[in-house]
Amino acid sequence: MAESGSLPPELDPSRYVEKVSLATGEVLDEPILPEQLLVHKHRDYHVVDVQARRLMSRIVSATGDEELARRRMKEIRALGKRASEALARALRADPEAVSKSLFGLKSKEYFFRFKKHPYGEQEIRATLERLRRQAAERYAAARAGGEPAIRLLLTGGTGFIGKEILWQAAHDEAIAEVVVLIRPKIVRDRGTGEVRRRLSPEERGARLLRQLWLDDDPLRRKFRFVAGDVEEPDLGLAGDDLARLARRITHVVHCAASVAFDAPYEESFRANVVGTLNALRFSHKLQTTPGSPFVAHVSIETSYIHGRQVKAVAREDEIVFPRNFYNNFYELTKAMASLESERFMLSKGLRVIQLCPAIVIGDSRTGNNRGDTKVVNAPVNLFGRAHAALSERKGSFFERSKTSMLARMACVFPGDASAEINLIPVDRVVEGILASLKRPQAIGERVHLATDNRVSAEEIQRIVQQEVGVKVKLAEPTLHRNVTLPVLTTVLCRLKQERLARALEKLGTIFGGYSEWGQTVHAVGNDVRVLGLSPARPDARLAFRMLCRHNRYVQEFGKIRDPDEISRREKIWAELIAELEERWGGRAATMPAAAFQRAVEEALDLERFERRSRTPPAAPSPGTGR
Repeated sequence: MAESGSLPPELDPSRYVEKVSLATGEVLDEPILPEQLLVHKHRDYHVVDVQARRLMSRIVSATGDEELARRRMKEIRALGKRASEALARALRADPEAVSKSLFGLKSKEYFFRFKKHPYGEQEIRATLERLRRQAAERYAAARAGGEPAIRLLLTGGTGFIGKEILWQAAHDEAIAEVVVLIRPKIVRDRGTGEVRRRLSPEERGARLLRQLWLDDDPLRRKFRFVAGDVEEPDLGLAGDDLARLARRITHVVHCAASVAFDAPYEESFRANVVGTLNALRFSHKLQTTPGSPFVAHVSIETSYIHGRQVKAVAREDEIVFPRNFYNNFYELTKAMASLESERFMLSKGLRVIQLCPAIVIGDSRTGNNRGDTKVVNAPVNLFGRAHAALSERKGSFFERSKTSMLARMACVFPGDASAEINLIPVDRVVEGILASLKRPQAIGERVHLATDNRVSAEEIQRIVQQEVGVKVKLAEPTLHRNVTLPVLTTVLCRLKQERLARALEKLGTIFGGYSEWGQTVHAVGNDVRVLGLSPARPDARLAFRMLCRHNRYVQEFGKIRDPDEISRREKIWAELIAELEERWGGRAATMPAAAFQRAVEEALDLERFERRSRTPPAAPSPGTGR
């Protein structure tokens, strides 16, 4: 992390954020460090603070009343403040110093807020009406010939969401062409590090289409892969490519981003803010090119640009700096990127749509994730490997005991039982992205691609036990972060289990901020009103269950990493799930765990992951065995 004064001016958070005095309301001319904008900078610095959060969690667990917990905490803080003042008078000491030293209480003298843009409501309304009218005219002109009208440029096409965009776009008759921005790839020898070959964008694209089962005509003819880099001006495109795209592209979908929740500020900023700025400038160049058919720029953000909004619902029509700060630099820099998108729209007249997914997981029906092992997949895979270790009977008594101890240490999830996590399947997210291309009225809108059917940490615990076979212990997040995790990682490192220690640290980093009580609730509505999606949003519980099943059988809890092999397995898996659902008469996710396991084992040779026969197993009737 860069210290004060060492950040280049273009990375300075004060470009977006200002510090304001609580006493006077004046903007303070003081440097703002990136770490000051994260929640961990403002808490967990005192044992009493940690215990206070444990108490709040217990009150919520016992009563289900978050407001009661907040009231009790305010009462306790007030009592501690009075006690500190009384002791300070007796000792003739500074009350603030006593309060901070004994009880971990400190008075904030300032708050942060995003810098305001200079536009009034009437001016914004007029701008949006004009931009939507322009987009509607351009879209109508593109469709005038009666042929597929949409020709889009996609960044981030090799990522998790990007791959699903390619799959759905291939089967969308309104889309005529998808140009994918992709960097050449250097293949090195794992042993020596020497360069073995250089894969061109065309070679990488052909491999990608094959892995997505899109390598047959006419599907593959819809795609073109060009060399580029979102961190470069003009997206790193060659001049002839740039001129050709200006004459053809109707939409730019900017999906490239860093989703590393533990990345340092500079890395997150360059991937998320600089990349977004380059994409916005590119789209603006297309829009202002004479004769360009450009319709709109679609920016893929995250619903967590709202940070820790624990007292109010995070609204789609505004972005304010959260009084409870941000969980990580990923959220912070995505919020900065969203502000840049808004600025380009209001100051430069760029036609922009902002789409904000929650935590994206695999396909809602199959759990297929194209080989992704990040975010929610990571703990599920860790638990699955721990279960395998607990079931292992090989080795001496000492070796088995050591393996069992390590596996049980891994089966801890930092989560309050009541905490709700907003998981959204990738197919719903991409349905929203492609719908936005056909909705000029979405210009200027911010749309949460989230669900109102969230899953709690307690439900995750129960589903993991049913589907993976391991009893996960829920650890109170604050205590786990400050006490349990440091002890665990120290012990593991002394046992020469650095890899497991890093995995547990990463798990705590990813979920420590998302599994506490009082999580952000994202308003939803624009997905239906603006994009026309189904009001029946995905059930996160069912989607998480299919994630567990997919990771168990298809990925073998992260052991299968080869993209070609995962592609082969996922195709077999998708066919099997479709057949099972036809016989079951409902979603495979609603099948009881034991019945689903029997059906899979009857249908698949799991050693080779091949079908035993083309006749699917007899599935139980819905409602039986639940």
